[in-house]
Amino acid sequence: MSLKRVAIGANLREQAWGGGNAALMALKLSLINEGIEVFHDLGHSDIDIILLTEPRKYLKISAFNHQNITRYLLRKKNTLVVHRINECDERKMTTGVNQQLIRSNFCADHTVFVSSWLRELLQSQGLTHLNNSVIRNGSDTTIFQSANYKLWRRDGPLKLVTHHWSSHWMKGFEIYKRLDELLDKPEFKQRYSFTYIGNLPDGFSFRNTTVMTPRYGKELVSAIQANHVYLTASMNEPGGNHQNEGALLGLPILYLSSGCLPEYCKGYGVPFVENEFQEKLQELTTNYEGWVSRMESYPNTAKKMCEEYLNLFHAMVNRRGEYLNDRQLWKKPVTAFRTILGLD
Repeated sequence: MSLKRVAIGANLREQAWGGGNAALMALKLSLINEGIEVFHDLGHSDIDIILLTEPRKYLKISAFNHQNITRYLLRKKNTLVVHRINECDERKMTTGVNQQLIRSNFCADHTVFVSSWLRELLQSQGLTHLNNSVIRNGSDTTIFQSANYKLWRRDGPLKLVTHHWSSHWMKGFEIYKRLDELLDKPEFKQRYSFTYIGNLPDGFSFRNTTVMTPRYGKELVSAIQANHVYLTASMNEPGGNHQNEGALLGLPILYLSSGCLPEYCKGYGVPFVENEFQEKLQELTTNYEGWVSRMESYPNTAKKMCEEYLNLFHAMVNRRGEYLNDRQLWKKPVTAFRTILGLD
């Protein structure tokens, strides 16, 4: 059996629109390069793999959800379903998202989490799917590469930078605000500078920080590489891409020890907790050259990510019969019926 057609449940944009959009765009292009047809709807009658990416149909990025998939499987029982989970309530202090992800997961034959931290979190809250794996997000090394990184020569301020599409406070604004306030001090400002690229929370402004609107592609690369160190203080990040982009551009990472960031960034910079930020910034400053020398081997690339998805998809198609025999969807007819009616 061969993999011919994949439906990705996301409306994608070729512009700045968050890390999830970037990761799925990379996957789509990789599939196409392998000669695999890619759809963003369930109109085709013979899809091999359906990738569920966002069950909340009211969100712009969601092309179809678990209800649409369940109806499709009533007609095409041989199609296999992968549920990619890259979200959680803890990221934005919402309620109900985790339970919606768990409810929608019953239609999946395999679940992919974008970090081990996210898998452990959702399993602790009731997600029990046995067929699962972790595939970290990765960034495109044809765009994000360290060749033009300019080493800090210790003859001016060490330049810190971060970038986020989301303007939610949990993206790290408590720390970014603190850094901005530290820059009020002349002696600190002689040693450091900070650039923020992206959207800001409503009513929020910096005093001492250079602010740039969201960038994409080469413009984003140039903006990040005008700096020396990548800072991320994102809280409960499930599996972002921003840290990958900064690291692949050659910048050592100063990262909050929260969510997925330790497993993505360990060995490529310095972790910190909120009350140690200034101390850990000094630690990275002291050992800056050593951290820079490690960045060439940063592993979280789009190529690696796409290879892992392709290997998974091919393996599932080759073992289609086993997956269909284990399918939990038909073992829960009441849940399936409620889903078809739009009740779950």
